[in-house]
Amino acid sequence: MLTRKQHELLMFIHERIQETGVSPSFDEMKEALDLASKSGIHRLITALEERGFIRRLAHRARALEVTKLPEQATAGAPRGRAGFKPDVIEGGGGRALAPLAANDTRELPLMGKIAAGTPIDAIEHETARYPVPESMLGLGEHYLLEIEGDSMIEAGILNGDMVVIKSTDNASSGEIVVALVEGEHATLKRLRKKGASIALEPANRNYETKIYGSDQVAVQGKLVGLMRRYH
Repeated sequence: MLTRKQHELLMFIHERIQETGVSPSFDEMKEALDLASKSGIHRLITALEERGFIRRLAHRARALEVTKLPEQATAGAPRGRAGFKPDVIEGGGGRALAPLAANDTRELPLMGKIAAGTPIDAIEHETARYPVPESMLGLGEHYLLEIEGDSMIEAGILNGDMVVIKSTDNASSGEIVVALVEGEHATLKRLRKKGASIALEPANRNYETKIYGSDQVAVQGKLVGLMRRYH
């Protein structure tokens, strides 16, 4: 069952691609649904993907495929826009719809600074928003952090970089994670699991690996991308 806004967005996208062959922009979607920000549109698109109405096409940047329409859309129920009649092509027992071109960025919140060195205070609130290429992202919630320090330079993570983090409380040994240490400080390090212990490993030979009990470290996210500004 789709929410009203999810239904409206799906039908608006489908109508536009049938009329023009091109997916509407995030701004057009935002205006059509009378939403305040493009981040709201992204959440709706993610929800549609999770429910199987939209699928990302592999090896094709900025492309989506509408895999199905709500049953009521072809049964005379109210539609996202007045007068819209979906042109659904039946074939092989299912609906075959043209792939949609998708916008290639998503706005993510910058949640402050994180230490790649001595741990600093835990991340608490949004300070700004920046567009991030969809190619770095997938399903789930993501956010940005600004790097402060040089303990991860041998992993190519430099002071002042912005890292893209996927929110999760679970990570595999060897992944670079946002770790909350003893509930007070956040740091970006490579996670190593050693029995009942957790090692937070720097990528700079001038820093030492620190070992903690499993109850002293909480994973808050893992690294999925990096953005660098040149001045």
